[in-house]
Amino acid sequence: MKEKILRILREADGYVSGQSLCELLGVSRTAVWKNIGQLRAEGYQIEAVTNKGYRLEEKGMDVLNEEELNAVWNTRWAGRPLIYKKETGSSNDDIMKLADEGYPQGTLVVTSCQTAGKGRRGRTWLSPPEGNVYMSILLRPHMPANKAPQCTLVCALALYQAAEELPHGENVIFGIKWPNDLVVSVDGGPFKKIVGILTEMRMEETEIRDVTIGVGVNVNMPSVPEEVQETAATMMAALGYKVTRAAFAASCWRHFEDDYDIFEQAESFAQLKAEYEKALVNIGRKVRVLDPRGEYMGEATGITDNGELIVIADGDGSKRHIGSGEISVRGVMGYV
Repeated sequence: MKEKILRILREADGYVSGQSLCELLGVSRTAVWKNIGQLRAEGYQIEAVTNKGYRLEEKGMDVLNEEELNAVWNTRWAGRPLIYKKETGSSNDDIMKLADEGYPQGTLVVTSCQTAGKGRRGRTWLSPPEGNVYMSILLRPHMPANKAPQCTLVCALALYQAAEELPHGENVIFGIKWPNDLVVSVDGGPFKKIVGILTEMRMEETEIRDVTIGVGVNVNMPSVPEEVQETAATMMAALGYKVTRAAFAASCWRHFEDDYDIFEQAESFAQLKAEYEKALVNIGRKVRVLDPRGEYMGEATGITDNGELIVIADGDGSKRHIGSGEISVRGVMGYV
């Protein structure tokens, strides 16, 4: 019944009386009132005025559920099927289980809360339940295994493209920290992370079995956890308004499928390289390279056609290509 009430309020031009809802749905006023209360609890802003009725106020509203996602979803294959979970352990683990069951490429899990979110190198990804979105997609690439890590860069570019479409002033700058963090700077301040990506690949002998890309987006959570305040931010804090998570998610995966199709057909990141480099905030900056063979400093100058970071090492001036899966890169004066 909630979905029917929501549809009636959305389609109405103004207020809908409680009596009208009762007659349209064939239920009592008490039933209408209870369902209105449930919708409000989910985040819908429903105004009630005596002698007028109910009205849905959609401006500034952000509700993440299956109905809202389906209402804005307009992709060709990414997120088809789309599975929404109010809470899960790890959306990446969910996707790998679905892959084992034979689900197709493009299967997407979306959730607003993870209890066991995963970060890179076995770290925990903080996944507060308020205002964020966590998503994982299933890919079944037909390409050499050494090309698969570039899927991460494709996803980072798509998220950057979606973020750039959000209304924002010149004082807000989105960018990519190599290889796969979406970052934002406000009023010339330091770049802080708003999106993290974790890519997991499974093999069968020498062939790729499947690839899972997980994305965690700090959207509208009220505050950043104290332990990451120096390096992390939220979209809402940067932009000054609530971002509609369902619409942003749809935009992300619409861009992703376009970019991924280009990448998969070419089996190379070369055609996406120029746009990625425009967003790459590492370029021209001093970086600290945490190489297991020995840490060193240098200046990042761009990426190769395979998505490796190009660094001119201090001291000998040698040009080095850094792969995303083997070495970490940190900023010298901060996160970037």
